[in-house]
This record gives sequence, structure tokens and C-alpha cells, in this order.
Amino acid sequence: MTSVELPEPSGKVALVTGASRGIGYGIAEALVARGDRVCITGRNEEALKEAVERLGADRAIGVAGKAHDEAHQAEAVERTMEAFGRVDHLINNAGTNPVFGPIADLDLNVARKVFETNVVSALGFAQRTWHAWQKDNGGAIVNIASVAGLAPSPFIGAYGISKAAMVNLTIQLAHEFAPKVRVNAIAPAVVKTKFAQALYEGREEEAAAAYPLKRLGVPSDIGGAAEFLTSAQSDWITGQTLVVDGGLFLNAGVA
Repeated sequence: MTSVELPEPSGKVALVTGASRGIGYGIAEALVARGDRVCITGRNEEALKEAVERLGADRAIGVAGKAHDEAHQAEAVERTMEAFGRVDHLINNAGTNPVFGPIADLDLNVARKVFETNVVSALGFAQRTWHAWQKDNGGAIVNIASVAGLAPSPFIGAYGISKAAMVNLTIQLAHEFAPKVRVNAIAPAVVKTKFAQALYEGREEEAAAAYPLKRLGVPSDIGGAAEFLTSAQSDWITGQTLVVDGGLFLNAGVA
């Protein structure tokens, strides 16, 4: 039994990385709700199976693996093409943030892991979807960045630096892949997911007080933004980073 009412198929297909839960699942759910078919990826095979069941087995497939693994990247794109015959949209959502602390003490091996997962894997998936379908047929890529990549991010510096790189990757891809493929990024503030739990758990009201809209984000907020950036309504938008932050940046510079 699925969690969404399925419309007629749109004919479009999306590959959403890191989508067994959280923001990635919220994006996959939004795309399925408009009629797209999706391939979702994630590390946990059982969690992926459950997500596919909720999305609808006739509209979704799952491919388990680690985002930075090139063999996994190849398999995900190949399976998408085999199952659906195309891959119009790529949403690079897979990410990691295994460390919390000042950057002066950052283990460089951890920094490498963050960049491999958050940046290099996104480039790898973009290269593969480009060659498999998009360079001849067009499409859109959406990279999930973060407000941490747009301003100093104390205690999650490696994550913030990687997301700044994701913003620049978006610009580079948008330039090189035009006019066939539009490439944009979304920069969320704190979204209520297991990934971000440490930033608000036990203090959600206090955390939300910093936001003019007085709440933290939820996955559907990002799903709606990704739906827009992969739709005809955004056909003249490329190389941009859409900040989805509940107004958080409005407070910049206010004591």
C-alpha cells in the first residue's frame, strides 16, 4: 500500500540519491505524486525496500549502495535505464556529516570522506546520467547543498565547506551542460530529519525561534522546491542556488 495517491504517469524519470528517508524521500515522494517514476538509492537495503513500497512498486525502484562507490553509481544509472528507459532528472541528495567540532582539529581522513560522499559522488552521478541520457535528450539536475555552505558553520565546518563546493559544482555543471540540461541547487536550513537530529533534538522550540517563520523545515518543503526545479515552470533557470531556510538569513547581522 502506497502513501501517496498516484496520478497518471508524467513520462519523466528521476534518480534521487540518499532517498530511503528524510529529505531524499521527501523529494522522491513529491516527484512520484506528480506522476514521475523514480529510482532511489541509499545504504540500507531494507530501508530502501520499505521506501519503495510506500512510493509504489510500479513507480519506484531502489538500488542499495554507498554514494561514493563508482560501481554503485554505475549500477544505479544502469538499473534506472533498464527499468524505465530514461533518466530525465538527477537529484544529488546523498550526504554525510560524521564529525562535530572545530575545523582546527578536523581529522583529514574524515574531511576526505565528507568530500567523497558529498561532492565527488554528486559529480560521478552527474557524469553518468549525462552520458546515459541527458546529453542527447535533456533534463535537469538538482544538487542538495545547505545554508552551511553559504556562511560560516561552527562545529560542522567540513560539511559546510563541502556544501560550498556543491554550490560551485552546480555552477560548473550548469555552464558545461547547457543548453541541454539545467543544473540548480537547493540550500536548506535545518530540516527535521534523523540526519539533522543533533541540531534540534530536545530543543526544537529554541532552535525554531531563530527562524522568522518560527518552525524548522520538513522534507516536503525541500520536495516542493525540487519539484519546481525539475518542472517546466523553471525552464529558464539554471546555475542558481535556491535558499529554503524559513527566513533564517533575514536575521544575518542582527544581534
